[in-house]
Order: sequence, then structure tokens, then C-alpha cells
Amino acid sequence: MDSQTPTYQLKGRFWIESPQGTFLGTGRVLLLERIREHGSISGAARSMQMSYRQAWELVNSMNQHSPYPLVQSATGGKGGGGASLTTTGEKAIELFWLVKQDFDRFLAKRSENLDL
Repeated sequence: MDSQTPTYQLKGRFWIESPQGTFLGTGRVLLLERIREHGSISGAARSMQMSYRQAWELVNSMNQHSPYPLVQSATGGKGGGGASLTTTGEKAIELFWLVKQDFDRFLAKRSENLDL
């Protein structure tokens, strides 16, 4: 191979869709992980420099696309509210990262002989 010949690599993004549209993507999964970490949608949103409204809409969308909710929230009050992941939410995170690992491996393998 000539030193002037570029080395090409495939890059890509993926997301999981339901019949209603986007269900899970990297940003949504990171939001779920932040909800787990912070115990609230507002704390997760702040940590991602996202508005609470946008975070809530993403959570609501994911919950509507799934037969079982991914996030459950408790209303505020004297003790404060909060949010936590359900078992389905934990499974969704795990599934997404497993598929991403497979996807990345595929792109790396396919990039090995990408010559023009």
C-alpha cells in the first residue's frame, strides 16, 4: 500500500425505532443512565445541559413506545419527587449497548478491506 493511499473507516450511528418513531438512541440512553444516577428527570436534564421539558418529553416518548414504562416518577411534595428506572428501563439500556457493540464490531471488520 502506497503511503499516499488513505486508510478508510466506516462510521455510523444507529437507533431503535418502534412503529411510532424513534424509541432509543444514544442520547436517550444517556438520559436514562443519568436518571438512574441522579434519581430525577430534572437532575438528569441539568447534567446534560438539557431543559427539563425536553427531558420529560423524551422520557414520555420512550414510555409510550414501550409496552411497559422505562421510567417511573413520583410526584413532588414535602419529601420531593424523583424518578427511577424500571426493570424494562434497565433492560433497554443493556440491549442498546449490546447492539451498539455489535454494530461497532461490524463497522470495524468491514473497514478492514475498504480500498478504492
